[in-house]
Amino acid sequence: MDTKKLLAEIERKQSFLCIGLDVDLNKIPEHLLAEEDPIFAFNKAIIDATHHLAVAYKPNTAFYEAYGIAGWQALKKTIDYLNKNYPEVFTIADAKRGDIGNTSSMYAKAVFDDMGFDSITVAPYMGKDSVEPFLAYTDKHTILLALTSNQGAFDLQTKEVDGKPLYMQVLEVSRTWENAQQLMYVVGATKAEYLTEIRKVIPDSFLLVPGVGAQGGSLTEVCKYGMNAQVGLLINSSRGIIYARQDTEFAQAAATAAEKLQSDMAKQLKARPQR
Repeated sequence: MDTKKLLAEIERKQSFLCIGLDVDLNKIPEHLLAEEDPIFAFNKAIIDATHHLAVAYKPNTAFYEAYGIAGWQALKKTIDYLNKNYPEVFTIADAKRGDIGNTSSMYAKAVFDDMGFDSITVAPYMGKDSVEPFLAYTDKHTILLALTSNQGAFDLQTKEVDGKPLYMQVLEVSRTWENAQQLMYVVGATKAEYLTEIRKVIPDSFLLVPGVGAQGGSLTEVCKYGMNAQVGLLINSSRGIIYARQDTEFAQAAATAAEKLQSDMAKQLKARPQR
């Protein structure tokens, strides 16, 4: 999916909501455990209840890999279901890959060719030749970790190297890589105060912003400092939506939680900077 289609969906749904499909069998409603594939059954119900409110879904692959082959099959079924029934929705493999070139090429092949995702999160620590194999897919997007929402981000990402924070150097250097126009960036909602400086370096790029909701990030603050004239944001919420309830009404509860965020986003869209 190209950004024009993504922007069209944002305008149509008045939403820039990304829902994280991080499935933990210890947290899903107990009655689903009797299903042949409880992970897919849970995802399908959430998707069917929220697809009109979300422009993206982001499964974290660790939550599927933890269940072995069955988990990976459930992930494949989930993406196939989205691509067939809701092809207008942007899909993100939250895999945080990144390795030497030939290994990254295989990661890219697995996620883009086999699984059919629109994008993948990638760690930049190994540099250009670990990221460009993903960028070689010019009809896909690579979402580079820039400034994450966890406390450990301060261990390295904000440390100054030659007088400049490391995450800023990541932003600047990544713009020189081949097919850099396919890059998006992860910036945590708990780091909203950094967004003004980040936007000076990447004013037009999409930012994937986790951390709103359960992690304490503020939608208002993120939009204040991070929204551009074309929106430029995908705000992710996982636990606050998919685990809103754990009974037979879980999907409707997820829709209610998603609708609240979508409503707040619609207000932000009306107040955004003018083109």
